[in-house]
Amino acid sequence: MPSVTTLAMLMLAALLAGFMDAVVGGGGLITIPALILGLPAGTPLTTVLGTNKVLASCGASFAAAQFLRARVLRWQDLVAPVACSMAGAGGGVALAYFLQGRFEAYVRPGMLGLMVAMVVFTVLKPDAGTLHAPRFGLHHQRLLAALISALLGFYDGFFGPGTGSILIFLFVAVLGFDFLRASALSKSVNWASNVTAMVIFLWQGSWIPAVALAMALANGAGGYLGARTALAKGSGWVRVVFIGVVTALILRLAWQVWQSH
Repeated sequence: MPSVTTLAMLMLAALLAGFMDAVVGGGGLITIPALILGLPAGTPLTTVLGTNKVLASCGASFAAAQFLRARVLRWQDLVAPVACSMAGAGGGVALAYFLQGRFEAYVRPGMLGLMVAMVVFTVLKPDAGTLHAPRFGLHHQRLLAALISALLGFYDGFFGPGTGSILIFLFVAVLGFDFLRASALSKSVNWASNVTAMVIFLWQGSWIPAVALAMALANGAGGYLGARTALAKGSGWVRVVFIGVVTALILRLAWQVWQSH
């Protein structure tokens, strides 16, 4: 169990991550490094991931509920993505246990390249995500949303950081959603993968209850505030925050990759 000061810092990180996650995703890139630093040395990565999934599930639940209450999307558009995200997350967690200790070094460089591409695309296409202009018919749109959700659900169960940001980007770039609707859909999908992964990690005993529950309260408050702010400010504001947050995450990841070499 960490000290009171360390726990307070972890809760602050969870609050900020919940707010950011509700708007543009990427909260795990705050909470997972914070947990690695705050928990005793040698804590298994699956325990870190399991603890993180408890608080992430809480924040995602509050945020998704706000978007659902506002009826940003119809519930019929959420069923297939949510189901596919759950299925993908289950497979991802299984792979995380199988490869424990053998994959961490390769994930950050891949994420760094992907996030650079996301920012470049968003900056070079200023109209992307400002208008809701779906590129496909309803059937194909739901099929593609389900496929994206399954793939990112798998990644979220396997490792997780950046899932929300990548989901928003793909829903904007591939499906033609505006940022607000992409954020709403990503929250439901991310909620599904978080809860599925959390159940498996808890079943395996891979979590630290006192830390997870304290951070979950803070993350839930952040998720509630973030979703309310996104709904009030609209797609243009979400786009600006998206570029700023992903740029900051790129700098952080680049520093971590440089340090590891």
